[in-house]
Amino acid sequence: MKSEPDEVSIDNLVRARRQTLPWTGVRNYQARNFMRDQMQPGDGVLFYHSCCAEPGVAGLAHIFGRAVPDTTQFDVDSAYFDPKSTHDKPRWLQIDVKLERKTRLLGLPEMRSVPELASMRVLQRGNRLSITPVSHDEWLAVLARLDR
Repeated sequence: MKSEPDEVSIDNLVRARRQTLPWTGVRNYQARNFMRDQMQPGDGVLFYHSCCAEPGVAGLAHIFGRAVPDTTQFDVDSAYFDPKSTHDKPRWLQIDVKLERKTRLLGLPEMRSVPELASMRVLQRGNRLSITPVSHDEWLAVLARLDR
């Protein structure tokens, strides 16, 4: 799960009540569908900082609960307000993320140097999705690098 650290960073998650935050503001149907169809409570999360001086994995978390309608789509004062979304037919979802641990930054250059991560979706050029699946082997390769 990618976030710009000036919007939501791993440090925000560390300081959050119960170290849990709702993952809101997803406005891409493919990323929404990953939340809706694939993410289950307890699933691991690589918390990735993007659009910053040093992008990369900054921590580990897990999914806490199931996807529910994103509250920001109904808030007219939110940058994520969607006038076409209704309470009866919400278009967007959010899911809670709970901190496991903040890690050292596993930066983009280091990740690109790991052969096991060569096809990892978040590393593909032009990838703009804030949520992408991670294979079991990719998960293990990232954990091995973080635990060095």
